[in-house]
Amino acid sequence: MTIFEAYNSTKKRLEAAGIEDYVFEAKQIIKHITGLNNTQILTLYNNSLTKFQENNLTALLRQREIRYPLQYIFGEWDFYGRGFYVGPGVLVPRADTETLVEHCLEFLKQCENPQILDLCAGSGAIGITLAKEIASAEVLMLEKYPEALSYTQKNIARNGAENAKAAEGDIFVSDGAEPCRYDLIVSNPPYIPKAEMKTISPETEFEPETALLGGEDGLDFYRAIIKNYTQSLKKGGMLAFEVGINQFESVVGLLTEAGFGNVTVKNDLNGIGRVVSGINI
Repeated sequence: MTIFEAYNSTKKRLEAAGIEDYVFEAKQIIKHITGLNNTQILTLYNNSLTKFQENNLTALLRQREIRYPLQYIFGEWDFYGRGFYVGPGVLVPRADTETLVEHCLEFLKQCENPQILDLCAGSGAIGITLAKEIASAEVLMLEKYPEALSYTQKNIARNGAENAKAAEGDIFVSDGAEPCRYDLIVSNPPYIPKAEMKTISPETEFEPETALLGGEDGLDFYRAIIKNYTQSLKKGGMLAFEVGINQFESVVGLLTEAGFGNVTVKNDLNGIGRVVSGINI
């Protein structure tokens, strides 16, 4: 089987399995099993796969056809141009979350040696990216669950984020929240309402429910963070959230009710209100 034949076969099997972005995924899978980049694949598309590569492709596709997340199969995924380890027990970084990172970076341009707190850190994609983009920053990432926290720590080491550290922490408990400490508190918390948990994509069945379920209305974590961590923001500091589809108005209301000023909504690349932030005044 040539690389070209493998690519076409992979596309057909992924499409038949109901995977929406089957063309993109087929490219990623061929790159993964061959170790080639896009340019090399275009040049060497008539080359034959080795028997090992064919067996690897077969095993990989069997996993993907049952909708096991591609990121878990690979064991890693890119976010904001950097690689992050992922696997069972941690939420896969999404491209939508880059909108949140970019919004935070724009705000932090005005801060000297910024202090940053990333809550519900998971893989650490947000906090580590901010630490790498702003060398003068100090970043603390809190994560409740040991399985996810192990990925946070591994990703700090992988990316050489010496100005970032991870610790175990539960956002529903305010103990240890230092007053007036942070220029930025950022979070991509669980935000799926309970009634919608069974209607989201099949892949999420393999991701931890604790990283997805946001309570009956999906807003439990936003309420807790605003209640327990507003005191930790400096005056003029920003609290920034990723939110689910159709949640931005509710989160705007929570921030406004809590006395935040300059409450802002940013759309993701699909035009969906994805980021809500407010300034502690």
